[in-house]
Amino acid sequence: MSSKVLKLGLPKGSLQEATLRMLRKAGFNVAVSERSYFPSIDDPQIECVMLRAQEISRFVEQGALDCGITGNDWILENRSEVIRLADLMYAKQGMSKVRWVIAVPESSPIKTIKDLKNKHIATELVNATRDYLKKNKINATVEFSWGATEAKAGTGLSDAIVELTETGKSLKAHRLREIATVCESTTQFIANIKAYKDPFKRNKMQELALLLKGALLAEEKVGLKMNVRKSDLDKVIKKLPALKRPTISPLSQEGWVAVETVCDECVVRSIIPKLKKAGAQGIIEYPLNKVIY
Repeated sequence: MSSKVLKLGLPKGSLQEATLRMLRKAGFNVAVSERSYFPSIDDPQIECVMLRAQEISRFVEQGALDCGITGNDWILENRSEVIRLADLMYAKQGMSKVRWVIAVPESSPIKTIKDLKNKHIATELVNATRDYLKKNKINATVEFSWGATEAKAGTGLSDAIVELTETGKSLKAHRLREIATVCESTTQFIANIKAYKDPFKRNKMQELALLLKGALLAEEKVGLKMNVRKSDLDKVIKKLPALKRPTISPLSQEGWVAVETVCDECVVRSIIPKLKKAGAQGIIEYPLNKVIY
């Protein structure tokens, strides 16, 4: 295989669609076949492999992959030594921050982690849980759970569980109570240490990280464009929460300028009426593909 190809691991499963949407936003079209683990991408210098998120950090560390997208939880679980190039957390893309928590039945006498001494804990996140307990000097048995973990707490199968949660609603629905957080996790773009020393691969990974972060940042920003009389310009500019200074261009009509800026989408609905009152006309709001600082 040519050294001018970057091997990129993409997560199959819960992160798959969010990752593909993010890559499209960054400018890469990835086509996935149900019968293949090797998606095609419209960049001849990138070769994609679709794997479970749980495995990607291990393969990146070993060098089977140059880089990959996975969760911080699985980096911790595999105890992988990798380079973290970018944190790709963003709720709109299905990449929210999540937590792995220790939970017990609501009726359990276990109140704190100290009460877990000599207890049995079921989880998919075995190593990270053991590391957490060791750090807190708690001696307990941690066993791997193949699934249906929430159903095992308080049924004689385990005294407690360590499970993934975002809002806590599922735990409450199973009448479980959180007593501690083992770790927090966000989606990460990671690199193999040796591969990152290769000039071509390092440059390619840095470009990819830049585009991914720019695409995610653009999800919470919009562009605003408007026409303003020069006499109203100062009043309008004061209403604009710009990234830096707005772009101001002269119009063909004497005494008028075009003003363009980028701002947070969440504030647009409140500032557009203010801009109108300040004298802005022909106000246009438009979506962005990328925002690069």
